[in-house]
Amino acid sequence: MEVVLKASAVTRVLEGEIPVTLVRDVNLEVRSGEFVAITGPSGSGKSSLLYLLGLLDRPTAGAVSINGTDTSEFGEDELADARLSQMGFVFQSHFLLPEFSATENVMLPMQRLGRISQKEIEAHAATLLDDLGLAGQAHKLPSQMSGGQSQRVAIARALANDPVLILADEPTGNLDTAASANVQTILRDLARKHDRSVVVVTHDRDFAKSADRVIVVVDGKIEAG
Repeated sequence: MEVVLKASAVTRVLEGEIPVTLVRDVNLEVRSGEFVAITGPSGSGKSSLLYLLGLLDRPTAGAVSINGTDTSEFGEDELADARLSQMGFVFQSHFLLPEFSATENVMLPMQRLGRISQKEIEAHAATLLDDLGLAGQAHKLPSQMSGGQSQRVAIARALANDPVLILADEPTGNLDTAASANVQTILRDLARKHDRSVVVVTHDRDFAKSADRVIVVVDGKIEAG
């Protein structure tokens, strides 16, 4: 399988009177169709690592490569374009725009990328929502949907630009048991049935056990995986 994401000796240090190392000399590869879980104690650097892998933060040292392209010399515009065109993000809070409907939230990444027509954007948004069992919620605002429904809209939005990589940070943390199980199944299926690379930070041990590989982070370092 092709390597989609690669971290090479990635370190992140917060400078200050007393420097704090968030991520320490991390090396890892994620291949196409692979579902990877990142776990570890609270404050271990899991989310900091995910933000580096997702180009939302820059490493102090080392490099992150996407589809074989080293991003360490990218400017802000290039980083933003890589995130928009090649990655999808799902967070613990869905971060849907409250004044926009489900469909309008899903359309936003496609409109920003500008590669297809408005008619195609609307059709693709409808298909994504339908695929996630949300056709009946298409015109509702986030305040009119349940937490589980809103998180599925966020997943549809993450898939809007057909990314090679999905990055999720505690995506089930605010959900009840049934909604959590539904989101877990969707993310696993994205990897196993649709050949996406999926990296999930989670504290849920059962969720982590269902992954192809579990990476354990302790004090900013990979201890296992």
